[in-house]
Amino acid sequence: MGKFLTEFKEFAMKGNVIDMAVGVIIGGAFGKIVTSLVNDIIMPVVGIATGGVDFKEHKILLKAAETAADGTVINPEVFLTWGVFVQSIVDFLIIAFCIFVAIKWMNKLKNATKKAEAEAAATAPAPEPTKEEQLLTEIRDLLKAQNQEKK
Repeated sequence: MGKFLTEFKEFAMKGNVIDMAVGVIIGGAFGKIVTSLVNDIIMPVVGIATGGVDFKEHKILLKAAETAADGTVINPEVFLTWGVFVQSIVDFLIIAFCIFVAIKWMNKLKNATKKAEAEAAATAPAPEPTKEEQLLTEIRDLLKAQNQEKK
């Protein structure tokens, strides 16, 4: 059992697992923001554009409720709530678009950083060789000279 716990601890502490957990938490919060964007900002505008229609309220009655003689419901109504489905599609499209824009922005920032680093490396003067590098260069040059004298 001790080996199992050790292996689990190593797995759980790997960077990928931690990164994934952070991503899930941020994704959940991002999802709430986008849901609010859709429900509170976009759908009212869509509702006005469609004549005040609220998609969440759209449904089709598949089966009426069955009631007893005293008025108690035996079997409730069954609805096909297609408006909620439309709302979910709109949510998905907006979330996908927001993620696309965020990733595009992050990639642009990353590429700009890499380009700036490459330009800085290209324009930076070569560092002074260390004493070991100077000594090795002298030894190499002496060996070349000796090899050419033998030929």
